[in-house]
Amino acid sequence: MTPPKRNAFKLFEVTGIELEYMVVHRGTLRVMPIVDQLFQDVVGRITSDVERGDVEWSNELVSHVVELKTARPTRRIPVFRRKFAGEVRAINAALAAHDAMLLPTAAHPLMDPFTETVIWPHEYNEVYALYNRIFDCRGHGWSNLQSTHLNLPFATDEEFGKLHAAVRMVLPIIPALSASSPLLDGKPTGFLDSRMEAYLHHQERLPALMGSLIPEAVFTQEDYYREVFDPIGRALAPFDTEQVMDHHFANSRGAIARFDRGAIELRVIDIQECPGADLAIAELIVALCRAMTKGRWTSTYLQRAWSETDLLPIFLQTIKDAGKAVIANKDYLLMFGVMKEQRMTAQRLWEHIVQELRGELSEEARAVIDHLLAKGCLAQRILARTGRKPSTDRIRQVYAELAACLQDDRLFA
Repeated sequence: MTPPKRNAFKLFEVTGIELEYMVVHRGTLRVMPIVDQLFQDVVGRITSDVERGDVEWSNELVSHVVELKTARPTRRIPVFRRKFAGEVRAINAALAAHDAMLLPTAAHPLMDPFTETVIWPHEYNEVYALYNRIFDCRGHGWSNLQSTHLNLPFATDEEFGKLHAAVRMVLPIIPALSASSPLLDGKPTGFLDSRMEAYLHHQERLPALMGSLIPEAVFTQEDYYREVFDPIGRALAPFDTEQVMDHHFANSRGAIARFDRGAIELRVIDIQECPGADLAIAELIVALCRAMTKGRWTSTYLQRAWSETDLLPIFLQTIKDAGKAVIANKDYLLMFGVMKEQRMTAQRLWEHIVQELRGELSEEARAVIDHLLAKGCLAQRILARTGRKPSTDRIRQVYAELAACLQDDRLFA
């Protein structure tokens, strides 16, 4: 396979950001598979992408999810808060004609994916149809999940190796900060990040596509093609007889190497209640990955020594308990400069990290992160409002307020 051309962006020179939201009825909150109608209303035709200057709109696998993304990678994350918030309001204004609106958080708390899933039927449908034939995409891990994706660039193999080593170390603790999906099927699941718990199991028929979710310890393009892409190709070959699937697209790890665009895409971040929260978390994750690549606490050499089986148990803890997850691996804590503690909660680890990196965050991001650390991740705040045995009406009340937070670009208390 011929290696693709890469872009010219160096480590942390820019960031690409994607935010996913579901379209729901304003009164009942039932999902509404009308993203194609939304696009037609706005541009006069059904399309997969709507160009809106600095922010673009795109479709996703299912027809009730719309993605907002930076049209070009940005050098300054904070300036996109106003841009994303403006596009949210524009979409909500267009959806009002259908008595619909955008709803945040990483999973719909009441959706029945087995009866309400509608696969996107237009452009690129051949890929979505292939997935549906293989896996049956009527499930929470397929049709009821919304996330924030971060694309971090690399220009050379050496930069890829440093970035991949850092990202792998950071992935396990991201859900402690970003978990926003505590409810499925109208009740708490026992996981604060139910999206990622469902995602872990949605491709079990072809395990090569996801691996262990934590990417393998490979640090060159050649090794990545051999260890990751080649097994994916072999697993898909009996099903993808018309060769419609791109290996980059089929890779479902928690962070994926996009050699076609010269970037690593992080995919384990739950979408929050408003763009301000999403971009603050993005700023912090970027600052942490930058610090890791620069060897702030430990060298890239030491980071590379961690296998996916070392890191996955920590990730499994944080998707369940978020900030309350206890990290009892002293060697992992050392990777972030925690020298004296044998164990600590993921919340305390993030507090340590924020204290170390506070000066690298914008003022707006610092305020949001302080709110998260003081009040808990969004999933914890949602459960504090719904209770552990919520009625359907109570869930609708809480999520209607979350929709208002999205419209107003404000934090959920």
